[in-house]
Amino acid sequence: MKELDKILDTLKDEMLDTLREWVRIPSVATEAAPGAPFGPVVREMLDKALADCEKLGFQTENFDGFIGHADMGTGDDEDALAILAHLDVVPQGDGWTKQPFGAEVHDGKLYGRGTSDDKGPAVAALYAMRAVQLAGIPLKRKVRLILGCDEESSWLDIEHYNKVAHMPRMGFSPDASYPVINIEKGMCGLELTATPAKEGLQVVAFNVGERPNVIPGTAVATVRGGHDLVGKTARIAERYGWPVEAKEENGLVTISAQGITGHAAHPEGSRNAIGQVLLTLRDLGAVGPIQVLADAIGTQYDGEGLGIQVSDRISGPLTCNLGIIRADEQQIKARLDIRFPLLVNPDMLEHVIRQHVPGFTVSGARAKTPHYVPENSELVQALLSAYHEVSGLPKHTIAIGGGTYARSLKEGVAFGALFPDEPDVAHKADESIDIGNLYKSMRIIAHAIVKLAGA
Repeated sequence: MKELDKILDTLKDEMLDTLREWVRIPSVATEAAPGAPFGPVVREMLDKALADCEKLGFQTENFDGFIGHADMGTGDDEDALAILAHLDVVPQGDGWTKQPFGAEVHDGKLYGRGTSDDKGPAVAALYAMRAVQLAGIPLKRKVRLILGCDEESSWLDIEHYNKVAHMPRMGFSPDASYPVINIEKGMCGLELTATPAKEGLQVVAFNVGERPNVIPGTAVATVRGGHDLVGKTARIAERYGWPVEAKEENGLVTISAQGITGHAAHPEGSRNAIGQVLLTLRDLGAVGPIQVLADAIGTQYDGEGLGIQVSDRISGPLTCNLGIIRADEQQIKARLDIRFPLLVNPDMLEHVIRQHVPGFTVSGARAKTPHYVPENSELVQALLSAYHEVSGLPKHTIAIGGGTYARSLKEGVAFGALFPDEPDVAHKADESIDIGNLYKSMRIIAHAIVKLAGA
């Protein structure tokens, strides 16, 4: 491995330059266009990534703008080692102190949307493959880097890939945390719809959130009322200890809340600004569906008020995020992102929630079942060995609430790229990646490729 490590060192600057180019492309999904199912900018990002893969000597294929892959070596597709990453990113959101797509370097970190989720790990995997190739290490199986474009939304890219290509049986996704994530909780998205109450405080507009899997960091609602609501809001904010304020103009009051944004899969340390506004509206006199949402959800993330709070010893607790609300004087719609443990029956979630939100119609897509790979598998043990070999850190497996591309494989796990005790900044303002840790991930992935695909 010493020769491989020397080659990896020579690729560091080139890898960082490539990542900065990728981050400067704001690959947020937009309306579909010909040849661009997730919008022209996401297609531009896919084209750029595959062109870079070709320059490094890999065979590539673009599957109708949905997804692409780059192959190293030869062999049967079913037996290939898959590395699955994604090129799409969530919207930039609020609260940035750096340019969201500026790819700025400060104090050893590269800042920008997608640096950690998931362009940084994708580039690390690409250059890990390049190092193995340059080292001339013989392979017993093909290594395939799969680059998706719809991971942050509906996974239509994976659905399309399964129709037009052959997904390998085994592999990993560098889109979460180290050491190895062998359990991913189930996922369920629900929409709650209701007609506003005619009595009580009247909400004119309350439109917050872009993705249900993002915890909103800011929220604004407009209600009918006078200047007295400004003072009442200040007292409510003081009672809760929240940065919530109100302004009145021409018989309308604007209520603004500042929360702490984050990812729905791991909400600890975040604070949902939608929930802050809901509780404020309730305390100001809102009744009906607004009051129901405030009572049943508010700023909770464990589902207690919805009757679904649960945990198991294997995979941990259920999480629930109210990520989107659209409300006016005619209709209220709210979207929930729920991550549930291995031993939960997903068919019961919608039924239980319906009992706790009177007045709402509850609907949703079919749940994604939890994903599990045994700790003693060849895949998990090889990845743990590579991780420990490079980092010197303890080997163990963990469960997460996030859903990575690993679950699209028969035997897939999430592997990196966040190190233990490193802050998780995915989907947050000032998203960044530690450049030293990025280099370390490149080395870990290269060692993993050798262990799993080397002859």
